[in-house]
Amino acid sequence: MASRRSAADDQSLFRIPPYFYLHVLDQNSNVTRLEIGPQTFIRQDNERVVFGPERMITVPPRHYCVIENPVVRDDDEKVILDTSGQAKLLHADQDIRLAQEPFPLYPGEALKQPVSPLKVVAANSALRIRAILDLESPSGEKRVAGDEWLFEGPGTYIPRKEVVVEETIRATTIRPNQAIKLRARKECIDRQGNARVTGEEWIVKKTGAYLPGAYEEVVDVVDAYVMTEKKALHMRSLRTFKDDFGIVRKNGEEWLIKMSDTETHIPNVYEEVVGVVNITTLSNRQYCVILDPVDDKGKPQLGRKKLVKGEKAFFLMPGERLERGIQNIFVLGENEGLILRATEQFTDEDQERQPGDRWMIRGPAEYVPPVEVEVVTKRTAMPLDENEGIYVRDVKTGKVRAITGETYMLNQDEELFEKTLPPGVEALLSQDKDPLADRNRRGVEGGDAKRDKTKVVSFRVPHNAAVQIYDYKEKQARVVFGPELVMLRPDEQFTQLSLSGGKPKKTKPDSLPLPVAGS
Repeated sequence: MASRRSAADDQSLFRIPPYFYLHVLDQNSNVTRLEIGPQTFIRQDNERVVFGPERMITVPPRHYCVIENPVVRDDDEKVILDTSGQAKLLHADQDIRLAQEPFPLYPGEALKQPVSPLKVVAANSALRIRAILDLESPSGEKRVAGDEWLFEGPGTYIPRKEVVVEETIRATTIRPNQAIKLRARKECIDRQGNARVTGEEWIVKKTGAYLPGAYEEVVDVVDAYVMTEKKALHMRSLRTFKDDFGIVRKNGEEWLIKMSDTETHIPNVYEEVVGVVNITTLSNRQYCVILDPVDDKGKPQLGRKKLVKGEKAFFLMPGERLERGIQNIFVLGENEGLILRATEQFTDEDQERQPGDRWMIRGPAEYVPPVEVEVVTKRTAMPLDENEGIYVRDVKTGKVRAITGETYMLNQDEELFEKTLPPGVEALLSQDKDPLADRNRRGVEGGDAKRDKTKVVSFRVPHNAAVQIYDYKEKQARVVFGPELVMLRPDEQFTQLSLSGGKPKKTKPDSLPLPVAGS
């Protein structure tokens, strides 16, 4: 034991003031006793002052101190002495003493913690306390070592030797449209009376201050998503549970939460927000095709299509997607038409359509293709003058014909046919073009004008000239005398003549017209 000796230790007379004490060792019995003032202590020859005089310990109100190795007292708070006259001690034990009259330390006692103020626990806060010894609370509740509980404020915490204070917990304020996510550190009963297992998480949405329990910890503060008429939440389930609307969600299930369901939504611990879905709006002139649509029961119809016409506003359900985005309906004029093809069997206005069927609709009309129909192309009628024409080929029979002098629209079984001519004939035809029209065409197109091979080949036979035309299908030739406009049929070709010229003579192409006798 550490000893404190005054300057009067070598003297036999000690004056002990009030509220002071000292320890005296009897060297014969080897017993240390306590002497309390006020008194005048006369030391014997066989005695020695080993501690003091020292001021007594004073614990003011709302303070405490911790005494180690306290003396043993009886029911009347009297110190119990052993047979040798020395005070009995509770070794390795502690005693917490509150406000009282000044008291001395008996031989063997030590002040482990000096006089300190008691902890005042404010409102909306608590002390998390852990038991290090088995004890029984003042209310009669028994606790074992390792148990934890809260001392909630407002109040003054009175320490006990059987417990230690782990930490100070402050309440978390839950604002409107907010919630806190909690996790259980071990099996417990939460403040709503629900049994929780270790590691389980849950949400508390009640507005106000929430003080977590002894086995609860705050994981995060969650803000609510505010719903609007133009936005919805895409949710995914992390495990099977019952959501806030009372619907059982399977693990991995996805769904939407709209403003019609709730104005604000706080995600549950077993659901995650995949994203925000914007509303899809169609005008009365628009339509769209949805792939893998979801039925009324929320089940996806994989591989199917759904046609949606405007005016309409809707949200795409999880798994749904637009085939080609938002499309405008087809508005056909009087000289326009659509070539359609069936992709699967269906009934079209009491007419059975088979996959691969092609047909045509003509304007004026508005048309929205069903999901079983594919729009191949849009056709426009071509107005043709008496001196204009086009070559048309029937894709079923292969027959080619020339159409002139009318307004004509290709049907579903027709296509434009390109008529080819020998290079020499092409060169001669290019010389016969109208220079002004050819120059204007080059200025518009930004390059050399080329013959449109789908248009009927025409040639102006000048005066006092003739052109020979051979029909390869009929195997007949005919001669046209000028002035005349020649228009070739699909199976006709110009007969090109080669005249000798130059010195020495050599063969060279001259022109298409043949000289007429007497010219």
